[in-house]
Amino acid sequence: MRLKDKVAIVTGAGRGLGKGIAKKLAEEGAKVVLADMNSPDEAVAEITAGGGTASAFTVNVTKQEEMQAMVQYAIDTYGTLDIMVNNAGINKDGMLHKMPAENWNVVIDVDLTGAFYGTQEALKYMRTQGSGRIINISSGSWLGNLGQANYAAAKAGVVGLTKTAARESAQKGITCNVICPGFIETDMTVKLKEVNEGKAWDSMMERIPMGYAGQPSDVGNMVAFLASDEAAYITSEVINVGGGMIV
Repeated sequence: MRLKDKVAIVTGAGRGLGKGIAKKLAEEGAKVVLADMNSPDEAVAEITAGGGTASAFTVNVTKQEEMQAMVQYAIDTYGTLDIMVNNAGINKDGMLHKMPAENWNVVIDVDLTGAFYGTQEALKYMRTQGSGRIINISSGSWLGNLGQANYAAAKAGVVGLTKTAARESAQKGITCNVICPGFIETDMTVKLKEVNEGKAWDSMMERIPMGYAGQPSDVGNMVAFLASDEAAYITSEVINVGGGMIV
């Protein structure tokens, strides 16, 4: 219970990676606001059924006023905000020379601007409070990846955003770090098992030195550590959780 009575927000928490992160934080004792474009009531029910404390907030991370309302909701509901996890993200893959401008814009808006709004709104409160944890979810793709110019640019931007926030906020008792997940098994990625008789999945496994896909809980474990007092002297770091896939 490293996070007992701490208050956290996790965006993109309705399913997949975000849901796994929220569940881990709740297991560690945090009171968690699960924020998502679609109502995350089902994920909240899973957490509360297990004895955790959680509530749902429907939000469009590309709308600053909605992000402001989300942070205020957490403070009004639980009395404070200690942990902000900007996880919400989408991808619209395609080769750069063929990529429609709208696919570029929507990925930048959700993956980067959404993280900016979440970081900014949380910092406004945390700087006054004199403590806090910002944990932004990037991706190994920030280093560049075939067919992901928009996604890679957004996730690289998340790294730069977080490092800047870390420098600006360190003396206020706030740490800001980035986690880069590798290939994580979620409802979305398991669909690869159905592609080309599973060869697409097998190809991904061959790229991972440990030989298997990660679980949302693997990323959740790192989030929980960075959110805890044990990580009080860690800030501005980019931490890979990918079984050796990210080099």
